[in-house]
Amino acid sequence: MSVAETDAAAPATRDEPAGRPGAKPGGRPSGKWAGFRKRRLITPLALLALWQVTAQTGVLDPEKLPPPTDVLAAGRRLAADGALGGYLVDSLQRAVIGLLIGGLLALALGTVAGLLRIGDDLVDPTVQMARMLPHLGLVPLLIIWLGIGESTKITLVALGAFFPIYLNTYAGIRDIDERLVEAARTCGLTALERIRHVVLPGALPSVFIGLRLAFAAGWLSLVVGEQVNGQGGLGFMMMEAREFSQTDVVVLGLVVYAALGLLSDLVLRTAERRLLGWRRGLQAT
Repeated sequence: MSVAETDAAAPATRDEPAGRPGAKPGGRPSGKWAGFRKRRLITPLALLALWQVTAQTGVLDPEKLPPPTDVLAAGRRLAADGALGGYLVDSLQRAVIGLLIGGLLALALGTVAGLLRIGDDLVDPTVQMARMLPHLGLVPLLIIWLGIGESTKITLVALGAFFPIYLNTYAGIRDIDERLVEAARTCGLTALERIRHVVLPGALPSVFIGLRLAFAAGWLSLVVGEQVNGQGGLGFMMMEAREFSQTDVVVLGLVVYAALGLLSDLVLRTAERRLLGWRRGLQAT
């Protein structure tokens, strides 16, 4: 039998898509993987149900920790009169401005310190000393310097975001295998091309870790900043509710902060998957 006849006699098969077992074309999981991500909802939903039951049965004092249904009702009430939307916009503006200022400054200084010896000598010692200071402990000094306006709140967010991004950018650059840089130089790449094709891709995983930590620290700093003689914002809403013993509104503020943190982390993880699609790490089994 000839080779052509052998090929014709062989049963036709389709190549299995690369990726996880049971994946459909286009990367959409099927079989056991279809329900895998849904399991991530089990624990949060179980905790919500436990919270609701214990609050309704009196195990938890509703005056101190109201059930989720009361918190949801408070959210609907504040959303209906437009108050919640206004507070949310104020907080988002402060967070975005602070994260941009702190993040861009951290990326610039981390890159300079990581790539240049003189930058390492001039920048890194000062940053390492400054990061030992608890930035939330600087609130009284910032109030003296900047007053109790927007500048203090934005500065707190910027400080919270700065150090995680700087440290991870610096570490990401320094952890790149020097042999890769030498190979790129041997291949004739210029300094800018080496940064673009070797340094930047190699440092991006660490930079994304720093970004995720920075967003978490930024939201934490915003909570503190808005509760210091603030006007507007979710923190101000919570402090005002505390004065009138509106525990449901206080808990609502915490829930909104948590939702914003989760949403920002989801956005970063999506961007990381798209930009670092070339990376192949360990998959959970």
